[in-house]
Amino acid sequence: MNILPVSHPSFQNYGQVLTGYDLGALLDTLEAVTPLPEGVSYVPEQPELMALPAAQELSVGAYGGMPIQLGWCNGHNTKLNCLEYHRDSELNLGTRDFILLLAKREEMENGRLNTEKVAAYYVPAGVLVEVYATTLHYAPCSAKAGEGFKVLIVLPKGTNGPKPSVTVRNKEDKCLAACNKWLLAHAESAEAKGGAPVLLDGVNVDIGELI
Repeated sequence: MNILPVSHPSFQNYGQVLTGYDLGALLDTLEAVTPLPEGVSYVPEQPELMALPAAQELSVGAYGGMPIQLGWCNGHNTKLNCLEYHRDSELNLGTRDFILLLAKREEMENGRLNTEKVAAYYVPAGVLVEVYATTLHYAPCSAKAGEGFKVLIVLPKGTNGPKPSVTVRNKEDKCLAACNKWLLAHAESAEAKGGAPVLLDGVNVDIGELI
């Protein structure tokens, strides 16, 4: 697997780099008030981030006025484990370099995805990226062995909240894991052991030897 920079032309198939925003306070706050666990932790909404002027600017600009939540995903990780998608784009911003493992929904076959379709992209610290709604993604990965990551996660309000009660009408409904979150697990993942549908075939991608 090659790890490409988000400046590579192929990244436009998965997302884009967003410019023009003052990100200093977001980065400083994310670094100061959020932990760096040994594993991976996710918090959908962090009050200190929500209180910053950038929260309103991203709501109006990046999301066209939609209500959003600013949270984080921090820790240490080198594995794929799962892929998820939402009905809307997700924004990511790291206080240090990180790597995203991505695939495209249109490359799924019969609701499944072979992990050979997964691509890796290197995101420099301080670069704001949009991950399109059509892009499969999950937890960030460390860009340097042992260093860990702190990544801002911006999503429409309520995303990753409690799973709604849903009548299963199709295969996609079986993948609904939380509010606005559809999940595909690899058999080796903790999520699969917890009952998430195993829909990722092939090797559980691990970039540990590449960083």
